[in-house]
Amino acid sequence: MAFIKRLGWYLVGLSIGIVFLAFFLKKKSADSGTEFCYFPNCRVLKDLRSKPIAYAPELEAQFTQDSVLWKSFFKDGTIDFGQSDTKAKPCKVYHISNGPKAIQVRNCPEKVEVVRLDQTPRD
Repeated sequence: MAFIKRLGWYLVGLSIGIVFLAFFLKKKSADSGTEFCYFPNCRVLKDLRSKPIAYAPELEAQFTQDSVLWKSFFKDGTIDFGQSDTKAKPCKVYHISNGPKAIQVRNCPEKVEVVRLDQTPRD
């Protein structure tokens, strides 16, 4: 069999396999709610979402007014690792920005504490 025919059959099989793999992985993630997070920002946000959230007393009233704002930080936020203290014990401190607002959270082993809300992200 000529090389071109073998290459053609290989590419046909490869494309069919990729289509099936993409279909099954998409269905698996939709059914089980599994999210594939490989980047540090996504992994930290996923860890923060998995724990109960506590708020500083001065932020508690604002949380009851605008809970969608708080959820957007933990879903679509961007973590500034330069200003975060990821080696602190026992709770790591992260700065998360989402648009013109930013928050500072403490990621403890059993819960997440929202410490501060800034109107503009820190530079």
